[in-house]
Amino acid sequence: MNSKYDIIIIGGGAAGFFSAINIADKNPDFKIAILERGKEVLSKVKVSGGGRCNVTHACFIPNDLAKFYPRGEKELRGPFHQFCSGDTIEWFDKRGVELKIEEDGRMFPISDSSQTIIDCFLNEVKKQKIDVLTNQSVKSLFKSDEFWKIETNSDVFACQKIVIATGSSTKIWDFLSELGHSIVSPVPSLFTFNIKDERINNLMGVSANATVKVKGTNLKASGPLLITHWGMSGPAILRLSAWGARELFGLNYQFTIQVNWLKDFNFEEALEELNSIKLENAKKQVDKFCPFDFPKRLWESLLTASSVQLTTKWADLSKKQLTTLSEQLTNGQFQVNGKSTFKEEFVTAGGVDLKEVNFKTMESKILPNLYFAGEVLNIDAITGGFNFQNAWTTSYIVSQNI
Repeated sequence: MNSKYDIIIIGGGAAGFFSAINIADKNPDFKIAILERGKEVLSKVKVSGGGRCNVTHACFIPNDLAKFYPRGEKELRGPFHQFCSGDTIEWFDKRGVELKIEEDGRMFPISDSSQTIIDCFLNEVKKQKIDVLTNQSVKSLFKSDEFWKIETNSDVFACQKIVIATGSSTKIWDFLSELGHSIVSPVPSLFTFNIKDERINNLMGVSANATVKVKGTNLKASGPLLITHWGMSGPAILRLSAWGARELFGLNYQFTIQVNWLKDFNFEEALEELNSIKLENAKKQVDKFCPFDFPKRLWESLLTASSVQLTTKWADLSKKQLTTLSEQLTNGQFQVNGKSTFKEEFVTAGGVDLKEVNFKTMESKILPNLYFAGEVLNIDAITGGFNFQNAWTTSYIVSQNI
C-alpha cells in the first residue's frame, strides 16, 4: 500500500506534535501524518517533570534564554527572537491551557499534570484531521527528485516534505548519516556524580549553596548542591554535567571535584572569619556554633574531617586545625567514580551537526524539503523546561517555513 501526504512528521513526541499542529494551522488544506514507532505517542511528555510536564522557563529575553544551552546557544538566538517562552505561554493559553511560574522559574500547567498538555495536543490533531499513525518503525528513507519515500515495518509513504522530530534516535541518525548528514556522536548530559566519601556518608538529603569545579578543567558551576545516597546531585551538579557532557565523557566519568561550601568565600576570607569567631566565641563549643549558613550536620562532618573534636571550645582550636577547616570549607576535594542518570530527564548531547541546518527555516542545507525539530539536533539544555522550549521554537519555525 502506498500512502501519499503533503507533509510527514517522523516522531510522535513534543516536537513532532507541535510541528504538525502549527503546520496545519498555517496550511489547513495540507494532508499531514505523524509516524510514531511506539504504540504510544507523547510518552516522554507524560513522564517529564515528575509527571507534571515542565513546559518552559520564565526567561523572556531571547539572548538570555539562549545561555541555558551548552550546545545550541549561538544557533538558537535568532529562533528565540521568533518564538520565545512568552509565545509558548500564549500558544497554550489560546488553547485553554494555563501555565504557572514556580519560584525557580520553571513553568507547569496549573493542573500540575502532563496529561493536560497531552490532551491539548490530541484535541488539536483531531480537530485538524492530522493522521497519527503508531507502530510505524522506519525501515528506510529515500529521496527522489519529486518526493520523499518512507518505508516502515507496515507501509510505504510518499510526501513532498518531511520533518524529522525523533529526538535521540540512533537509528534515524544512521539514516541521516547515510543521506549525507554529519552526526555528532551522542553522550549523556544531565547526570549526577557517584562519590563514596566519609565526609558525606550519612548526610543524605542535606543541601547547601555551593560552587563546584572539576579539577584540571575550566568547568565550574554554582547553586544548590544536594547530597544523595550515591553521591552528589542538585542544580549545581546537573549544570556541571550539562556543560561538561563531552569533557566528562572523555574522562570516563573519573575525575576530582573541588567543592566550596561557602560558594563565594575564598580560603583566606574563610580563615579570617574563623579567626575572628575564635576570639568572639572563645568559650563556646565548636559544634554548638556554626558560623556559616548551611546545615549543622554538614558543619559537624567538616569539623571531623579537619581533626576537630566536636566538644572542643573555639578558644582551643590550633592554627593548623583552623587552616585545615578553612580548606575543607572552601576547597574540599572529592573523587567522582561514575555517574547516575538524573530521574527521567534523559537528555543526550549529540545529534545532527548544527552547521548543516539553516536556523532561519530549520531546513537541511544538504537535503532540500527535509526539516528538523527538537532534540534530533545537537542541541541540549540544562534542566528547567529549556529542552521543551527548544522543541517548541524549532517546531514553530519549521511550521512557518515549510
